[in-house]
Amino acid sequence: MGLNGHTREGLFSSLRYDFPASLVVFFVAVPLCLGIALASGAPLFSGIIAGIVGGVVVGAISNSQLGVSGPAAGLTVIVLTAIQQLGSFEVFLVAVVLAGLLQIGLGLVRAGIIGYYFPTSVIKGMLTAIGIIIILKQIPHAFGYDADYEGDLSFAQADGHNTFSELFYMLQGITPAALLISAIGLAIILFWDSYLSKKHQIFKLIQGPLVAVVAGIAYQLITMKFFPSWALTGDHLVSVPVADSFVGFFGHFSLPDFSTILNQEVWVVAFTIAVVASIETLLSVEATDKLDPYKRTTNTNRELIAQGSGNLISGLIGGLPITQVILRSSANIQSGGKTKMSAILHGVLLLVCVIAIPTVLNLVPLAVLASVLLVVGYKLAKPSVFKEMARLGWSQFLPFVATVAGVVFTDLLKGIGIGMAVAIVIILRNSSKNSHLLSKEKVADGKENVKLTLAEEVVFLNKGSIKKELSEVNSGAKVTIDMSKSVNIDYDVLEIIEDFQKQATAKNIDVELINRNREPVTSGDISEGYKNGNEKHFREKTEQPA
Repeated sequence: MGLNGHTREGLFSSLRYDFPASLVVFFVAVPLCLGIALASGAPLFSGIIAGIVGGVVVGAISNSQLGVSGPAAGLTVIVLTAIQQLGSFEVFLVAVVLAGLLQIGLGLVRAGIIGYYFPTSVIKGMLTAIGIIIILKQIPHAFGYDADYEGDLSFAQADGHNTFSELFYMLQGITPAALLISAIGLAIILFWDSYLSKKHQIFKLIQGPLVAVVAGIAYQLITMKFFPSWALTGDHLVSVPVADSFVGFFGHFSLPDFSTILNQEVWVVAFTIAVVASIETLLSVEATDKLDPYKRTTNTNRELIAQGSGNLISGLIGGLPITQVILRSSANIQSGGKTKMSAILHGVLLLVCVIAIPTVLNLVPLAVLASVLLVVGYKLAKPSVFKEMARLGWSQFLPFVATVAGVVFTDLLKGIGIGMAVAIVIILRNSSKNSHLLSKEKVADGKENVKLTLAEEVVFLNKGSIKKELSEVNSGAKVTIDMSKSVNIDYDVLEIIEDFQKQATAKNIDVELINRNREPVTSGDISEGYKNGNEKHFREKTEQPA
């Protein structure tokens, strides 16, 4: 069966789609890998190594069909601090290797299930927030103001600015040539998507973003030769380290200093990287699966093993820590990638091109990549997403908005934490309402018959609402507490019912308990009555002949 059947496809069966997508992801990944390495205080080439390993090694082991792995902006502060704390990059690499082993262990004990506990509203909020951040962060690059490193997703920047103040500083440093290139790139992508891709199959296979990048390289070559004043230089271009020979290329690799493996600080850093990288990966996996047009599901335990293997190898050869990253995964999906071959090929392209044609890569203007990412950002954060979430009601919309605001104004993990906190509060509030059903009936003498039917699961969080209901029962009423449907009732709730039973005599309230076996218990210990009913029900059920 094909992709539409949600089943396995051969790695090369969709190559006509995966290869063009891998080219787009490759061009996007190059400056991101370099920018993240720069911000992490690590050798620039360590970011490229992490990108290669994330594509080839993680891509090969993972069963995420559209996820792309590489160095992550969310780890920059951890990496920067760790390198300074441990004293050298070689010692830090030991922590990366150990983090990889810890992640493999997490996958083997099936810790990937954690990924399923993030609500859809929070995941959609994360995707929308990433889209907004991409737009806000790429606008300065599109205008030729490249003070902040490519790939930064945090609100507070290393240069002391923030996402919004950067837009103000941008106005004082506009580069006309960059603005022209980004405008040309944006026009090509929009014209390609809205018109050409509908005209012929060839325009679907060759993606607009790829054409825009090629146009950016052509612009740079032409202007360098004929209009030097309009050519971009320095920080406005991709800047891949260029080796003077094949042997010199391998001089960019670093080896871990295993003599420090017993250093306690190394293990603390390793544990930190393993936990943070795993959480970011699981979040990205969940988000990428939601964007997958074929709705395939990634095995999260296998993903942790894949990421751990990637970090193990990356650390051994001098690379940064790796996670699955939503920005590159989104670019892959929107560029038409269909299987994990696109992620693997982007890693192969990184390896081949930094060896063979680094000078060509250094002709790519950051402004044209900004035009590509602006479209990616818009597709993630369309206004229709807000309308869709609002239609689902406040219980979905509030965690969504809280996540969007949290991620935009802090960073990915803190924003997710804020969204989760709001979602949990709403869950607890709804849970307190759904723990029981109360019905009241007036009888002939003016008194009331009150029936309190408890749900299957009644936990300590429900005790407030149950206590409130019982405290409002009028004197002289008959109260029936039906526990026949309850599988589990926390002791806290049973204690409230027992207290109510003890106080009922003084209020002339008649209390009856119906236990799990539908037998009335009119006096004695309520919790014993519930417990005995459960035991009898269980005994009768298990003693039935097969």
